[in-house]
Amino acid sequence: MDEAEQTLVRIFNELGWQEAAEIAAVIAAAWALTAAVQRGLPWLAERFRRAQRHRILPFVPVLRMIILVGALAMLLAIIIRPTVENMVAILGASALAIGFAFKDYLSGVVAGVVAVIERPHRPGDWVRIGDAYGEVTREGLRGLEMVTPDDTRVFIPHSKLWDTAIYNANNGSRELMCVVRFFVDPRHDAGQVRSALYDAALTSPYVQLDLPIRVVLWEEPWGTHYRVKAYPLEARQQFHFISDVTVRGKAALAALGVAPATPSASVAAPEPQP
Repeated sequence: MDEAEQTLVRIFNELGWQEAAEIAAVIAAAWALTAAVQRGLPWLAERFRRAQRHRILPFVPVLRMIILVGALAMLLAIIIRPTVENMVAILGASALAIGFAFKDYLSGVVAGVVAVIERPHRPGDWVRIGDAYGEVTREGLRGLEMVTPDDTRVFIPHSKLWDTAIYNANNGSRELMCVVRFFVDPRHDAGQVRSALYDAALTSPYVQLDLPIRVVLWEEPWGTHYRVKAYPLEARQQFHFISDVTVRGKAALAALGVAPATPSASVAAPEPQP
């Protein structure tokens, strides 16, 4: 037996049927626990009140990470003789080989670990990453999955965390501010219009009355721009809320005889190029 073979014998345990069964049991248990966490916690969260749901869902990626680390530690204890020298040698060689072979993949995994720690998003959050906007439904080891308002599932790798801004609309809470815009002709009573748009949001069946309703406005070259800011009862109702306030606001403006803004030809036409 040469020196290389002797080194391998010193590092690795002798694997028999018992050790193979233990490895299979650890892998099966880790897979079953991961599946239970990924499916069970969201199922359980849906049966709680809205506030509790946003407290339960963030535990999904944390528990998955704990299960993965625990399974890897148990597998290493079965395969490798548990000495400091052996662990340092194996981990060093593995890190070097895996680093070259899976550089991009590991970048996503590391970013996933950072995301679990810093929590720029979590299941249940409504986020915008690049051109995609939707609700985060699952956080995996390499990326997250979101569902857009058009019911399209989008997978985004965690590596986007390094160079892409992440806009989080509710940041782990059930409160999500909605903004409804109105553009009207400048020749009107601003006080009446502001009060009418406030009432449009206040009377919506989707509005959360415990949080403030704000109506802000400013002048543009083509008219007056109003923005109604309020919170729906549930983040998932944001588009129902925006639509309802839009319909109510348009009816209120029509009752006041307020015309929509019409950009003049000088504003609408593009400027001549030199």
